[in-house]
Amino acid sequence: MSQFVSGQAADSASEGGDLALACDGDDAAFTRLVAPLRRELHAHCYRMLGSVHDADDALQDALLRAWRGLARFEGRSSLRTWLYTVATRTCLDTVKSRSRRAMPVDLGPAGDLAVIDAAPQTDVAWLGPYPDAGLAPGASSPDARYEQREAVELAFVAALQHLSGNQRAALLLFEVLGFSVAEIATMMDTSATSVNSALARARRVIAAKVPTPTQQHTLRAVDDARVREAVSGFATALERGDADALVALVTEDVTWSMPPMPHWYRGIEAVVDFAVQVPMTRCPSWRHLVTSANGQPAVAFYLGQDAVGPHHGWSITVLTLRGHQIADITSFIGADHFAPFDLPASLP
Repeated sequence: MSQFVSGQAADSASEGGDLALACDGDDAAFTRLVAPLRRELHAHCYRMLGSVHDADDALQDALLRAWRGLARFEGRSSLRTWLYTVATRTCLDTVKSRSRRAMPVDLGPAGDLAVIDAAPQTDVAWLGPYPDAGLAPGASSPDARYEQREAVELAFVAALQHLSGNQRAALLLFEVLGFSVAEIATMMDTSATSVNSALARARRVIAAKVPTPTQQHTLRAVDDARVREAVSGFATALERGDADALVALVTEDVTWSMPPMPHWYRGIEAVVDFAVQVPMTRCPSWRHLVTSANGQPAVAFYLGQDAVGPHHGWSITVLTLRGHQIADITSFIGADHFAPFDLPASLP
């Protein structure tokens, strides 16, 4: 115990020394201060904005603001609280100037038959996937309701986009990060009454839009081998054009969406019709790598013109399970999604 306490004291002294150096203009000291918090701050920006690329920009802007304003940090709160304040306000500025991130289900009803040669809808700000490597383990406060992986699940992040910026921030700061209402009021420069009101409205929306149990509860209840079997079975079914194998893996009410394509499908007949009509027959050759995104199993698909030529990154496809079957398939199409996952742009 004495070694633990002395270690904490040493860390505190080191942070205090770096803080003093940073306030005097030492950017290397500032970098050391924020390094342990970068991953969790980035995840917070993603939850607020629904895009890895927007989160990159917001975090960079927030840290620049923090660096320039460090002399005004008076130590009344922890450095972590202050950095979350700056990051949250930066994200709120972004929310005011940009459309909320959408999913195809937000734009219209499901289709019954496959749409051939669909074009991407480029005038929509689409929700994007989040690499699990960006999640900081153990970052949640003991007072938080959601664990870190639950708080980036697709259903949760998509539901957040239906909240106003202030409601989104209040919910995340309270339910995910465990800050108190009084702390949040200070962070958002508002009253405790306003924070409580924002929380009440946000909770109603989340309760209506986020299914239970969460994916984390589902994945813990399913044997890891069964999860791997579902993921590899799905990928293999597409590569081999095996519709029967796909049918065996999905629920009767399965959905499939493919942002930035606006069309989406619900029900086993519509989903299988799309799979047979498009990826299984009109796409010459598929390869894949298993990955994870948004705290969920995922597959990185690569498309080639033939079986022996190069295959280029096509989609990060995130799978949502119900029991040991696949209930939702979300294919985020675009080569730009691969770099944040540290995945190769192509396979030989």
